[in-house]
Amino acid sequence: MTLAYHTPLPADMQAQLGITPPAPLAMADQVRFSELDVLQHVNNAVYMQWFERVRVKYTKIWGLSRSFGGVEGPRIVIRSGTIHYRQEMLLDEDYVVTCGCTAFRNTSFSMYQELWSGGTIRATFQCVLVLLHPDGSGRYAIPDDLKQRFIEVDGAQKET
Repeated sequence: MTLAYHTPLPADMQAQLGITPPAPLAMADQVRFSELDVLQHVNNAVYMQWFERVRVKYTKIWGLSRSFGGVEGPRIVIRSGTIHYRQEMLLDEDYVVTCGCTAFRNTSFSMYQELWSGGTIRATFQCVLVLLHPDGSGRYAIPDDLKQRFIEVDGAQKET
């Protein structure tokens, strides 16, 4: 199977890679030499860059990005996050990062991300994202249509 890098992977391709159930967004890439540390495995900080790259793509596709469609949207900030490193990554390994909303409130949502390679989860990242007005003056409400998409596409739960 040939992976398409930097392109959202359809559910059937995710299933072929062992990613079940399929994630709302999954994108593939390959480990580069510049991402290695002195021990010749991926530097821990790089995992955060990989998760961020897919998270930013997710916000663009879901219509939250400040650059989406020329419309100024909210500031999106990480309130908290936890990464769990499970297995090292090495040069030239193909990998897939997944992304999806698990829960939401009025102005924030929780996201879960996984890093897959060789049919195994290599790392996970859970975070809470808060939406602020573009000038940072206060909280920005999640639009109702996006809340509905969180429920229907991501399988997220509304929290009270």
